Amino acid sequence: MASHRKPRPGGTTAAGIRTPALATAALTSIAMLSQTAEAAPSTDHTRPSLEEVEKKVDDLYRQAESATEKYDAAKERTGKERGHVDALRQEVARRTDSLNKAREELGSFAAAQYRTGAAAPSTATFLLANDPQDYFDQTQLMNRLTTRQKSAVDAYIGDQAATMKKRREAAESLQTLTTSQQDLQTAKATVQRKLASARELLSQLTAQEKARLAQIEQAKQQEAARKAAELAKQQAAAQARQQSGSSGSSSGSGGSTSTGSTGSTSSGSSGSSGSTSSYDTKAEKALAFARAQIGKPYVWGATGPGSYDCSGLTQAAWKAAGVALPRTTYDQVNAGTTVSLADARPGDLIFFYDDISHVGLYIGNGMMIHAPKPGAYVREESVYYGGESIIHSVVRPG
Repeated sequence: MASHRKPRPGGTTAAGIRTPALATAALTSIAMLSQTAEAAPSTDHTRPSLEEVEKKVDDLYRQAESATEKYDAAKERTGKERGHVDALRQEVARRTDSLNKAREELGSFAAAQYRTGAAAPSTATFLLANDPQDYFDQTQLMNRLTTRQKSAVDAYIGDQAATMKKRREAAESLQTLTTSQQDLQTAKATVQRKLASARELLSQLTAQEKARLAQIEQAKQQEAARKAAELAKQQAAAQARQQSGSSGSSSGSGGSTSTGSTGSTSSGSSGSSGSTSSYDTKAEKALAFARAQIGKPYVWGATGPGSYDCSGLTQAAWKAAGVALPRTTYDQVNAGTTVSLADARPGDLIFFYDDISHVGLYIGNGMMIHAPKPGAYVREESVYYGGESIIHSVVRPG
């Protein structure tokens, strides 16, 4: 897969939105994280060009974000598996206690038979037997047991088999949990390593080079804003055509139309209008939550309330609207209906890159709210912040 370039924060945007300059973001990117790792010193004394450093840093941030989503998935999986293992352990303990009590009761049956003259070994032999059924069969005690005693033997045998099965299941689940924990540590180490490498590269830039990068970033932001404005015009034109068509159709049938600014259609399409209204109401709540998070730092693996990673933000935003989204971008992309970018509506999820490792919340007019990357803050930004080619898909949460 060809690598994609993601810009770093720089310049200024709307009032109230924190968008630190590239140089500042670069120098503080790792300090903002609670998890850090020391990068190995470079043994290559050939100084790379500014363009090479920029591309390498962008690639490292991309790789770190991809590793973050893997970390999120492993963390979620580990939590579920740990809960399953704990539940199995509790059940095995309960079953074992029940078996011990039943074994004592069956032992008393054997002892009673022995006292009545049956040629049977001691109760201790029964208690050490692997299969109570074999014991009773071999000593011909089953014919001497009452119906209640026979039922107790049958129940014990069934419980013993079920307990052994649960023990095996618990052992297998514990092994799965161990594997997930190892995956979690691997993803965590990968994120730390990528970010530490980016820090090492950025620390080698001169003040002049950082200034040049800031200028490049500003130019990228201006181009992204221009494309966002074009998209807004296209969407407005498409909406106008749709409203015009709905109005003409309603007039032709002799029905009344709605000419309000909201663009609602006639009563003949009340079902579709009702569905749209319901989504818009939820989307407004999700966007209100997301706007309230603007200025909070990106921290990988974070789900709020003080910091977020990209999928943690979108999950929390839609949760505020009463909609449960999965934890990772890989799962969120399947949690709704895919639509075209031209048909994107406020509240839709916009996914980026071939590996679907980033997501933002569309707010309209070609803009979105997202948690960009380490060293940056939750902010409003053009959906073209990294270029048109990195947009993967748009999904409307169901």
